[in-house]
Amino acid sequence: MRVKSIFAALLLTACSAGNVQQTPAETAPTVTAEQTVSSTVQEETAETTAAEVPNEPVDITEGLTDAMYSRALISKGNMARLAKAMKKSAEGESITIGVIGGSITQGSCASTYNNCYANLFYEYWAQKFPSSEVSFVNAGIGGTNSYLGVHRADEQLLDYKPDVVIVEFSVNDTDRLMNKYSYDSLVRKILSCDNEPAVILLFTTQENGTSLWETHKEIGDAYDLPMLSYREAVFPEVSAGTVNWKDISPDNIHPNDIGHMLIGQIISRYLDSVYDDLDNIDTSDTALTAKAYTADYYRDAKMYSAKEIEPQEISGFEIGTNSVYPQLFPDNFVTEGEGRIVFETDCSCLGFFFLKQTDGNGGKYDVYVDGKRKGVLDADFSGGWGTYGETQQVLIGKEKEHHVIEVKLSEGSEKTALTILGIMQS
Repeated sequence: MRVKSIFAALLLTACSAGNVQQTPAETAPTVTAEQTVSSTVQEETAETTAAEVPNEPVDITEGLTDAMYSRALISKGNMARLAKAMKKSAEGESITIGVIGGSITQGSCASTYNNCYANLFYEYWAQKFPSSEVSFVNAGIGGTNSYLGVHRADEQLLDYKPDVVIVEFSVNDTDRLMNKYSYDSLVRKILSCDNEPAVILLFTTQENGTSLWETHKEIGDAYDLPMLSYREAVFPEVSAGTVNWKDISPDNIHPNDIGHMLIGQIISRYLDSVYDDLDNIDTSDTALTAKAYTADYYRDAKMYSAKEIEPQEISGFEIGTNSVYPQLFPDNFVTEGEGRIVFETDCSCLGFFFLKQTDGNGGKYDVYVDGKRKGVLDADFSGGWGTYGETQQVLIGKEKEHHVIEVKLSEGSEKTALTILGIMQS
C-alpha cells in the first residue's frame, strides 16, 4: 500500500485557518436578479432530521451512538459508483481515494495528521482492502471555500483520477447563492470525470450550528449522492446538553481527535453498509445523466498563475512566491509598492485569489472589467489570526466574452502591498 497525501499540513496552523468566515463575493457585482449574491451568514436551526431530541448524556469518548448515526445518514444515495470502486479494490486493483474541503479536511486540530478524519478514511479503505494498492490525495486547504475549490480541483485532485471523493465545504461556504453555484459546479466536475468517481458529501458545523449543509443537500439530492452529516450527529446533542462542545472541539469549529474520530466512524459505518450489500448493488450503469442543478457557471473553472498570464501592461508587480502556500500556488503577482496590471482574456466568470495580510501593509486594489469598476481586492487583515488566501469574484455570466482586465491601487489607499496568488476564470 502507498499513501499520497500531498496537501496535508502545508498551510498555517489550521485551527486558525478555518475560523475565518469567508465572504468571497462581498463586493462582487450584481449581474441580474438571479445572480445577486448575498454574503449574509444565516444560522441553521437545531432541528433533528431522523431521531428524537436527545435526553440522555452521552459518553462521547466511547464513540458514535446509534442515534447519532441515524441523524448523520442524510441519504444513502445511489451507491453504484461506490460499490464499483469497492469491487475494484476487492479484486486487488489499484485505487485512488481523495478528499477536498477546508481546514477540517486538511486535518485541523487533530493532535496528529494520523488522527484526522481524512486519514481515518484512507486507513479504513487500506485495511478493508489489504490486497489493493491504495493512493490517497488530501486536497484540503484551511480557510477556503468551494468557489476556490472548483477552480483548483483539476490540478490538485482530479488529475490523480480518484475513484472516490469526499467533499467537505459546509462551514467555509457562507454565501447561499454564490456557493450553491460553486458547490454544484465542483460536485458536477468530479462526477463528470471520465473515470466516473463516486462522490460522498460531508456536512460539518460550527458550535452554534451554522453550516451551509441544507444548500449543499440540494445539490446532493439533485444527483442522488450519499450524504453524511457530522452536524446532525453532534449539534442536536450539544443543543440538548447531552454532549459538551468542548469535548469534541478546542474552538468554535474544528473537531479535536474525538470529533475527527466521530466523523471517521460516520464514514466507516456508511461504507460498511455499502460493503455488506455489495452483491445486491447494480454497478452496470454509473453514467451521469442528471442535468446541472444550477447554471453550472464554473464547469470550465481553472486557476491561472502569474506565469500563465501575459499582461499587456504591468508596473510595480513582479512574479514571486508567497510564504503561505509556496507549494500549492508558487507563481504570484507581488508588489510592495504601487502596482498595476492590465491583461486581456476570454471568459464568462472571473475572480481573484489573493493574500489577506496581517503585517499592516496590505493595500486596496480596484478591479476594472472593460473600464468599469467591478470589485476590490482588500489585502489588509491587520490584527487578524494570520495571513491567508481570500477569494473575490468580479464577473459572472453564462457566455464567454473578450474582456480587458485592469488591477490598480484604489484611490486613497495608503497601504500598497498585494500578492495575487492566482486568477480564476471559466
